[in-house]
Amino acid sequence: MIGRIIPLLLLCIICFGSCKSKKTASKYKKRQNTERVVRVNQTVKEKDTKAEEPSVVKVPVNTPYSERVANYINEFSGIAMEEMLQYGIPASITLAQGILESGAGAGELTMKANNHFGIKCHRGWEGESVYHDDDERGECFRKYSDPKYSYRDHSLFLTQRSRYQDLFKLRKDDYKGWAKGLRKAGYATDPKYPDKLISIVERYRLDQYDDQVLGKRVSTAEPDDTKIGTYAVKPGDTLYSISRRFNLTVETLKQYNGLKNNDLAIGQILYLHPVKNQ
Repeated sequence: MIGRIIPLLLLCIICFGSCKSKKTASKYKKRQNTERVVRVNQTVKEKDTKAEEPSVVKVPVNTPYSERVANYINEFSGIAMEEMLQYGIPASITLAQGILESGAGAGELTMKANNHFGIKCHRGWEGESVYHDDDERGECFRKYSDPKYSYRDHSLFLTQRSRYQDLFKLRKDDYKGWAKGLRKAGYATDPKYPDKLISIVERYRLDQYDDQVLGKRVSTAEPDDTKIGTYAVKPGDTLYSISRRFNLTVETLKQYNGLKNNDLAIGQILYLHPVKNQ
């Protein structure tokens, strides 16, 4: 009798262990499949979110205003000059408006909509839009996928509206006339808008970009620097941007200053002509 019971007990133990093992494996497999599905869904969601984000230039909050302006000019002066070539709007005015309206690229509307000129939706706008408080609460403003489209829309906005046509009768280097004309035509409600634009143009010497487009001789050196032919590196400067300002090549500028690479430091003095006994 005992000889029969022992084999039966062993058989039950083996069957119980096998069933428990299968149940555990099945539970683990089910849990593993569920986690995989979650990870896949999260990945898809992240990709969709990134695809919808506009190409906005991020500006550090703690960047000093003067440095933000220098970086802004360095970033968008080329686009402003291209727009001047195609549409006849002074690059100085375009840049000054961009700096003022966008807070040198750090304004709320600019950060969330790439709108650098505060252009509202107006009748006939079929692109994307955002709502932002301005003269009134929750006004409709145009949204762009890239800042360059904001610059192009600014050019089209001025050239395609009859109220701005008198501006194009002015000289292309008459930034003061353009600043006053924009206010007169109703671009902005601020009575000090012309003075603000003129101040920005003159403070940052933005008229040099008009001169470049018009083929005039350009020199952005400070008065004291002009006598000795040097230039102090400012925030946002690169060898390429400096060489363009002074009608030099990058290689020539490097040769004049004995530079082995393109690295610059703020405040660094660069020679703009060959130095004797260098």
